[in-house]
Amino acid sequence: MSRTASTRGRRRGAHQEGPRATFRQLLPFLLEHKRTLVVVTALSIVGAATSLVQPLLVGRVIESVQAGDTFGTLVWLLIGFVIVSSIISGYQHYLLQRTGTAVVHSSRRKLISRILHLPISEFDARRTGDLVSRVGTDTTLLYAVLTQGLADALGNAILFLGALIAMLVIDPVLLLLIVVVIGASVVTVVALSGRIREASTAQQEKVGELASGVERAVGSIRTVRASGASDREATAVSQLAADAYGIGVRIAKISSLVVPVAGIALQLSLLVVLGVGGFRVADGTITIAALITFIMFLFMLVMPLASTFGAITSVNQALGALGRIQEVLDLPTETQQDAATAAALPREEPDADAPAIEFRDVRFQYPENVVEARAAAAKEAHSLLADAHLERSTASATPEPGADREVLRGVSFAVPRGARVALVGPSGAGKSTILSLLERFYDPTGGSIRLHGHDARTYPRDELRAQFGYVEQDAPTLAGSLADNLRLASPTASDADCERVLRAVNLGDVLERSPLGLGAPVGEDGVMLSGGERQRLAIARALLTDAPILLLDESTSSLDGVNEQRMRAAIDAASSDRTLVVIAHRLSTVIDSDLIVVLQDGAVVGRGTHAELVESTPLYRDLARHQLLA
Repeated sequence: MSRTASTRGRRRGAHQEGPRATFRQLLPFLLEHKRTLVVVTALSIVGAATSLVQPLLVGRVIESVQAGDTFGTLVWLLIGFVIVSSIISGYQHYLLQRTGTAVVHSSRRKLISRILHLPISEFDARRTGDLVSRVGTDTTLLYAVLTQGLADALGNAILFLGALIAMLVIDPVLLLLIVVVIGASVVTVVALSGRIREASTAQQEKVGELASGVERAVGSIRTVRASGASDREATAVSQLAADAYGIGVRIAKISSLVVPVAGIALQLSLLVVLGVGGFRVADGTITIAALITFIMFLFMLVMPLASTFGAITSVNQALGALGRIQEVLDLPTETQQDAATAAALPREEPDADAPAIEFRDVRFQYPENVVEARAAAAKEAHSLLADAHLERSTASATPEPGADREVLRGVSFAVPRGARVALVGPSGAGKSTILSLLERFYDPTGGSIRLHGHDARTYPRDELRAQFGYVEQDAPTLAGSLADNLRLASPTASDADCERVLRAVNLGDVLERSPLGLGAPVGEDGVMLSGGERQRLAIARALLTDAPILLLDESTSSLDGVNEQRMRAAIDAASSDRTLVVIAHRLSTVIDSDLIVVLQDGAVVGRGTHAELVESTPLYRDLARHQLLA
C-alpha cells in the first residue's frame, strides 16, 4: 500500500502549497452576526470590569479588618459583583455558542451553493469525498473561532489590560519582573502557532482524502464484495486514516507545548511575587493588602493567558480549515463565467431558418487540471491493482483525455430542426464529448457551436440547458421516490403527467409494485430498480420536459429486445415535434435516422443516411455489419 499512499500524497501536495487563510478572510463570516458580536463585546467589557473590581474590594476588606472598621457592605458588594459576573459569563457563553453555530451554518450554505454551481471541470479535477469533507469537517472547525477563540480573545484582552494597569499602580517593580516572565511565554506561543496552522491544514487535506477513500469504497461496495476485496479496501482506507492520525498526533504534540507555557509562566510569576513581594512588605514599600490584591490581579493576568494560548491553537486550526473552504469559495461559478462571456460576446439576431444545432470546425481538449487529475487517478488505480491484485471496472461518460491530443478535431455537422440525427463510432471517438459540449459542461477550445443560429456561448447555461432533455450515459438515479426523480427537471409536473411518461417507457409495473405509486422509494443509487429500469426512468425524466431538443446517450444499451421496441416507440412519439440527437448503440436505433454522423478518433469520417453510408464509409459499413456493437 506504500505506493498508493505516496501517489495520494503527491496528488494532494499541490493543494497543500496553496495560499493559507488569514483572519481577515474570516471577517465576512463574523460580520454577518455583527449585532450579536457587539452585544458580546459589551458583555465582555462589563464582565471584565466586574471581575477587575473584585480584587480591589478584597483589598479594601483586608484593610478594613486590619483597621477594625466594619466591612459588611463591602462583602455584600463583593458577592453582588461575583453573581453579576457569573450571569454575564453564562449569557455571553450562550450567545457565542449560538453565533458559532450560525457561522458554521452560514459557511456551509455558502460552500454548498458554490460547489453546486462550479464548472463541471472542477468536479472532474477534484474528488467528491474531498469536497464533502470541506462542507462537513472543515466548516465545523470555524465553530472554535467564536466559542474558544474570539470570546476569550476579547474578554481576556480586557482583563489582561485592566490587570496590567492595576498592577502598575500597585507596584511597578513587581510588574516589571512579571512582564519579563510572561513576555518569554508569549514569544514561545507565537513561534509554535505557525506550526500548528501548517499541521492543521495538512490534517484537513488528509481527512479530505479519507472521505474520498470511504466514498469510493462504499460507492462500489457490491463490486468490492463480489471481488472478495473488503479486507484490501479496508486496509487502503485505514492507511489514509492512519496518515490523518499521524498528523493529528503531531498537532497534539505541538499543542501540548502551548498549554504548559502558561502554567510555567503562572508558577514562576507567583514565586517571584511571593519572594520579592514578601521583602517589599517587610520593608514597608507595600502593604499586605496591596500584595494580596496584586496576587489576585496576577491570576487575572496569567490564567486568562492560558485560555488565550489555547484560543491561538483553535484559531490557527480554524484558519487552516478556512484556507480549504476559501479555495472553493474563490473558484468562479458557471454564472460568473456566463456574465464574463456575455460582456465579451453579445447575442446575435435570431435566424428562423438556421439549424437547431450546428458544429463549425469544433476542436476540444480537456483543461490541464483535468488531465493531471485523471492521470494521477490512473496511476493511483494502477498502484492499487498492483498492490492488492484487485480488478475493478470503471466507466466514464467521456473518453479519457490525453495530455497531448485533442478529443475532437475539427468536427462539423448540422442538425436541422425537427430532424433525427444519430452519432455513431467506436468507443473513444468523441460522441459523448459532443453532448457534453452541447450542454456546455465544457466550451470548445476551437471553432464554435451554434444553437438556433446563435453562438451557444451567448446563452446563459441555465437558459441553454432548458433547450435540452438530456439522458446521459449511465444516468444516475437519485435517492428518493419515483416522483422525486421525474420532477428533477420538471418540478411543476402533475402526477398524471408523471404516470403518463412512466407508462410510455414501460415502467407501469414499477408504479403498481407499491401502494405508494409515484411515492415509491427507489433506494440509494436506484438500488431497488434494475439497470434497465433505471435507464428507462432517466428517459422518462427527459420526456417529461418541454425541451425542444432531446439528447440521448446510448439510452437503450441496457434494454432487452421487447423493451427496446417499446422505448423506440415512446421516443418516436415524444420526438415527433422535437429535434433528436442520439448516440447509437444498435443498428435498429440508427437505421431510420434522417442523418447519421460517423466519428473516429475525434473527427467526422462520414455523414449521410444509412443507405448512403453503407456505400460510402467503410467504418460505418463495418459497424453496421456488427450491429454497431463496437
